[in-house]
Amino acid sequence: MIEKVKILEERYSEISEKLSEPDTVNNQELYKELMKEYKNLTPIVEKYKEYVQAKEANEEAVMLLDEGGLDKDFKEMVQEQLEQSKQDMQTFGEELKILLLPKDPNDEKNVIVEIRGGAGGEEAALFANSLYRMYTMYANSRSWKTEVMNANETELGGFKEISFMIEGEGAYSRLKYESGVHRVQRVPETESQGRVHTSTVTVAVLPEAEDVELELNEEKDLKIDVFRSSGAGGQHINKTSSAIRITHIPTGMVVECQDERSQYKNKDKALKVLRSRLLDIAQREHDDKIASDRRSQIGTGDRSERIRTYNYPENRISDHRIGLTIYKLESVLNGNLDEVIDALATADQAAKLSKQEGAN
Repeated sequence: MIEKVKILEERYSEISEKLSEPDTVNNQELYKELMKEYKNLTPIVEKYKEYVQAKEANEEAVMLLDEGGLDKDFKEMVQEQLEQSKQDMQTFGEELKILLLPKDPNDEKNVIVEIRGGAGGEEAALFANSLYRMYTMYANSRSWKTEVMNANETELGGFKEISFMIEGEGAYSRLKYESGVHRVQRVPETESQGRVHTSTVTVAVLPEAEDVELELNEEKDLKIDVFRSSGAGGQHINKTSSAIRITHIPTGMVVECQDERSQYKNKDKALKVLRSRLLDIAQREHDDKIASDRRSQIGTGDRSERIRTYNYPENRISDHRIGLTIYKLESVLNGNLDEVIDALATADQAAKLSKQEGAN
């Protein structure tokens, strides 16, 4: 591991020098690429420096104790330094292992989140709205930007489905664990007997696909229809033919967008969603070919997998993938998701480390 870090440290120094060269500064594409690599290497190099400092402190303590002739107080101080440096070396070494794990190439991307009501009818649609609110509040807490791509509302204020983009550094790295089936247990407002109902909502988190990653031939691959917007209500509904429906002919995939009054804006949004869906399918097919890599990761499995339960009567949230249960339902639904996501990220890292060590 240390040899690998030393090579990365050399590369870090090399990039640092290149970034100050006029040829690099004048080449924006190269500069951007090197800055990205520099940024990714920075936490590894900084952690390695901490490890080296702890190692030097350890060696100094060992040398002093071996020499002998120390008075009682100084000897105790050196022994404390020895124990602390040992502990630090172990801690920094473990942290380095995590930093050296292969990065998901999508981690820094923006995401498109698609939420759909599942079993439970209107109650599922209302909970879809609750999840949309939760994710937008979480995005706001991290200063990320959100933008609705398409929404199909119900008369009671729920969503049969809603898709929206979240733009921000590391959005996918945090939200990728949210894909799957979310189950809610609560008493619906329409329930006169006070019985708890169970409903489900599906969430899909797609990394935004860049144009260069997926070329689309509009003439051959796409069928584009224009129609009038429809929805639960509103003064602009059914007045102009601005809504867009794009059918991807090779797969039969259909994307609609009617959130904007401009036909061109709706088309642009619909194409973004389509590209991201197609890229996601391609990545999943690729991952299936390379055996269990994808399945060993937390939260990147089958979309039909039930991942979490929100129990209102008990104020409880349970994430079934890692056996996590916390009694902070209201707080989490208000966008305080970090405790849940941190636990999932830690479990994911542990699974990857275990697999890597097993391979070695």
